[in-house]
Amino acid sequence: MEYRRLGASGLMVPALSFGAGTFGGRGPLFSAWGTTDAREARRLVDICLDAGITMFDTADVYSAGASEEVLGEAIKGRRDQVIVSTKAGLPLGDGPGDAGSSRSRLITACEDALRRLGTDRLDLFQLHAFDAGTPVEEVLATLDMLVQAGKVRYVGVSNFSGWQVMKSLAAAEKHGHPRYVAHQVYYSLIGRDYEWELMPLARDQGLGAIVWSPLGWGRLTGRIRRGVPLPDDSRLHRTADYGPPVSDEDLYRVVDALEEIAEETGRAVPQIALNWLLQRPTVSSVIIGARDERQLRQNLGAVGWSLTPEQLARLDAASHRPAPYPYFPYERQEGFARLNPPLFAAPS
Repeated sequence: MEYRRLGASGLMVPALSFGAGTFGGRGPLFSAWGTTDAREARRLVDICLDAGITMFDTADVYSAGASEEVLGEAIKGRRDQVIVSTKAGLPLGDGPGDAGSSRSRLITACEDALRRLGTDRLDLFQLHAFDAGTPVEEVLATLDMLVQAGKVRYVGVSNFSGWQVMKSLAAAEKHGHPRYVAHQVYYSLIGRDYEWELMPLARDQGLGAIVWSPLGWGRLTGRIRRGVPLPDDSRLHRTADYGPPVSDEDLYRVVDALEEIAEETGRAVPQIALNWLLQRPTVSSVIIGARDERQLRQNLGAVGWSLTPEQLARLDAASHRPAPYPYFPYERQEGFARLNPPLFAAPS
């Protein structure tokens, strides 16, 4: 397993990490993801550790806390071998204090996560969403307090826009609070919006991308193909409306390219999609999920080899979408591009 620095921090994380969203299985969304119990989770953690996957990501909202509980049971007795990452901020109830990033909410969320996980510290504590109602200074001061107390080691965010990240980083620098070192983002071959603004920001400001849903909400598993009905047991029947949208033609164009390269390499379609992500700028770790041992072992096959430049270029071309304003001039016009060169070559 390759290990990479998490942004500009000193924390080394594995190129692949494990997402515990399949643990617990409470509620209509998360039960569709998976219903892994503590016994099954221990087996998956065993496989991860044997392969060098040491970071495990969860959130308080995953199965209403059950994911954290199951993960805590699965890592019991080997806490020092793992990096625990969790998130807070999304609603856990209908009460006025059940959501957001206020001082009261974050302190409670941190204490609850520590209890459910059975640990005395969180290696990475991330805000699951931007809370427009709480001043960033209050958020950062609270996170600073949790770091100073030894309950949190590093802080990050998830699903923030560019201006929200920069406002927070500026306030952290002004007041001497810990800076965010990670941004957990959606990024895949059928969802490359991260590249327009958040990727250049991450490169400039030292944020490591932790990628969620790298297989496009289950669409790049190799089971969805042009001209073939959606499998009866696909979770997309129940969860498609919750996830990132993609047109059928855009999806099939990418899947066609993935299948061609899978045939050439002898690799599975998901392995090709994951390997492409591992070669993108600013990516520190790609979160893989698995409902069973077979899925996990297949995803582990994404590391230890690399797509060729020609194969990468074909995937880039198949997945490319026109840039929105204000980014398209920098992609289409030489004068703009000279002032702001891309982090990687645009497909021809």
